[in-house]
Amino acid sequence: MNRTCRSVLSAVAAPCLALTLGACAHGADDAAERIDSALHRTYEVTYEVTGKGIDAINYNGGGGRDAMAPRLETAEQPTLPWRKTVTLRGIEAPLVTSVATGSDGAEATCRITHEGRVMKEASGKGMAATLSCVAVSPVAAG
Repeated sequence: MNRTCRSVLSAVAAPCLALTLGACAHGADDAAERIDSALHRTYEVTYEVTGKGIDAINYNGGGGRDAMAPRLETAEQPTLPWRKTVTLRGIEAPLVTSVATGSDGAEATCRITHEGRVMKEASGKGMAATLSCVAVSPVAAG
């Protein structure tokens, strides 16, 4: 390849490479901004627990340090049916757990809803029933 041809190719290749790398960096910046935005976005869920013999309900009350350290709250001897709406943030997982005991049998159903849609539902019964509903954050899912 002669010197003139190499000079022309270098002159064309350098700007193309710069444009390509710039586009990749811009795409990475956009992705980082979307992730940061999602981590701070809030959403509401409603927890519901029904049944009989339920001694306690534990749930993510929102406002924890981060998604890996949620602030768990407890409702002792709750009046049934029990319902609570909380605001969660980012990828923080909605979760509710009920503990039921009873010599004549215990029953529990838990449900998590978001914007009118059931995200998770579970039921159990027996002499003792510990039941958990855990859902994926709608921010992480979509």
